[in-house]
Formats: sequence, C-alpha cells, structure tokens
Amino acid sequence: MATQFQALVLEKGESGVHGSVQKLDEDSLPKGDVTVAVSHSTLNYKDGLILNGLGRLVKNYPHIPGIDFSGTVENSKNSDYVVGDQVVLTGWRVGESHWGGFAQKARVDPNWLVPMPDNLSPKRAMAIGTAGFTAMLAFMALEDHGMRPEKGSVLVTGANGGVGSIAIAILKANGYEVHAVTGRMNLSDRLEAMGADKIIDRSEMMIEPKRPLQGEYWAGCIDAVGGKMLANVLTQIKHGGCVAACGLAGGAHLATTVIPFLLRGVNLLGVDSVMCPIGRRKEAWARLAKDIPSQAVGNITQIVGLEELPDLADKILAGQIAGRVVVDLNR
Repeated sequence: MATQFQALVLEKGESGVHGSVQKLDEDSLPKGDVTVAVSHSTLNYKDGLILNGLGRLVKNYPHIPGIDFSGTVENSKNSDYVVGDQVVLTGWRVGESHWGGFAQKARVDPNWLVPMPDNLSPKRAMAIGTAGFTAMLAFMALEDHGMRPEKGSVLVTGANGGVGSIAIAILKANGYEVHAVTGRMNLSDRLEAMGADKIIDRSEMMIEPKRPLQGEYWAGCIDAVGGKMLANVLTQIKHGGCVAACGLAGGAHLATTVIPFLLRGVNLLGVDSVMCPIGRRKEAWARLAKDIPSQAVGNITQIVGLEELPDLADKILAGQIAGRVVVDLNR
C-alpha cells in the first residue's frame, strides 16, 4: 500500500480556487528523481497569490502550492543525494508549475536542490526561505557592482516584509548603515532590533517625484516594492550607486526617466531568485548560514500549520504580516 501524506491541495471550481488539507498517496506525486520528506516550508507573497488563484501562476489543478521547502531525502535515484541528506529548495517554479512544499512529501528534479549548509537546520533554513535567499542575492548584486560600507548608507524598502527584514540583518552583519522604509511605523522598534539605523515612513517615498533628480541620500538600495517607490528611490541614489530590484508588492509599472542613469551613473540591477544558477545558489546559502544572527531570524518568525495558510494568504497580500511565516508540516 502506498504511503499517505498530508498536503494542502488547491482545487478550482466555478466559484474560484479553494484549498483544503487532504491525505494523498505517495503514488500521486509528480515525476522526479528525489523524494523529500518535507519538514518545513514558508508563506511568501507569491504563495498568497497562488492560494487565492491570482496572477495566473498555476495552470493545472488540483495543485499543491508552496514555492520553497526544506527536509530530508527519503528516496533518491541520483548519485548527488542519498537517503538522509538534508536539503533546501527555492524557486524553479516549484509550487507553480510543479507541486510544491505545502505537503509532507515532495518529488523533484535533483538539480533544483541545494545541500543544507552544515550550520543550518531545516526550520531555520525556512525562516530564511525564499525571502532571505532573494535578499542575499540582492545584496550580492550590490557587492558585485562595488557596494561597500564606506560608500554610504543603504536603503531597504518594504522593510517589515520577509525580504526587507532579512535584508536589514544581512546589511548590518556586513557593516552597513541601514535606512528602512515601512508603512508600519508602529513596528519601528522591531526594525531597529533587526539593525535599522533610521526608519522612514512609506508615505514620504510614495510621492510622485517633481524632478528627475532629487538629493543624493543613499549609496544603494534593496527594493522589494517596485512601482512608485522604486521610481522615487532612483532619483535619490548617489552618483554611481546601485539599486537591486527584487519585488513588486507596490506594483509592476515603473514610471521614471533615464536621467538618473545618464547623469548619475545609477545602476538598476534585476534580481531573479527563481531560475538562479546552482553555483550562485550554493554561494548565497553558504553566506546566509553565516551572515544572519540566529536570534535576528527567530525574532521575526511565527510557526503555523497547513490549516492556517488560506487565512494567512489574504493577510500577506494586504501587507498585514510582518517578518517570516514558517510552516511546520508535522504540526
């Protein structure tokens, strides 16, 4: 008899997409050379879209969402992984076109997996998750383009979100002065505990720029918001500075001019965490394991079970969740 496991299954009907926790047979898993006993996953903004049937990210139902997970190899047809290996997965459209991590088992292509760094546990790896992985890729992009602490402060937008929170911790751990933009000024103490040196109210950054160039305030920025926020930030970056764009919580449209690029040599760097090459992934996870204080991540993390995810999906889309949501698959 096939082994059964619990999963959050999305089904599409006339009234839309609905999710429920179900028991499935292991035989129902998709094709793949490695089967993982999933212990932890996370709730990300993209998961919120998928759980609500938005963004046309999922084409086929029934579907198991969850764009990242960590756990232990249970069965492997690939020589790179043996039974008992701990692994982490983010991206590769898992949770979108391929069944994802909101289940106690996942079967995937071994090329999508990253071996768990020695000093990370599956729980802590998912407290970092796709959000932290994206934040690290953004930070590494800034470094690759010459960003150094002595060049000036770095701005983080969407600071109370998952990407923003961990970006602050990464920057502080590497010696930067960090300025953080948030729409939830009541959580300023939390941002300061993460390492923010200055807190800026989001309303100050959502005003349409009156000029193509404004004052030069930041040497760099990790932007998880996009839209008006990004357009405004670009006009205030110092000469030769960089902005790593890694999110669109504030919209995908960018109304700006080429003036910051031509007259100040500003660099706009795109960050793709989904199809990131394996070498870059391993480098990012190795740095995440050593650059983020465990207490900092623990302070911004809440643990939930599968049953709680549909309600939390609405909250993450509405910007009502601060920090990280870790899903314990055995809760």
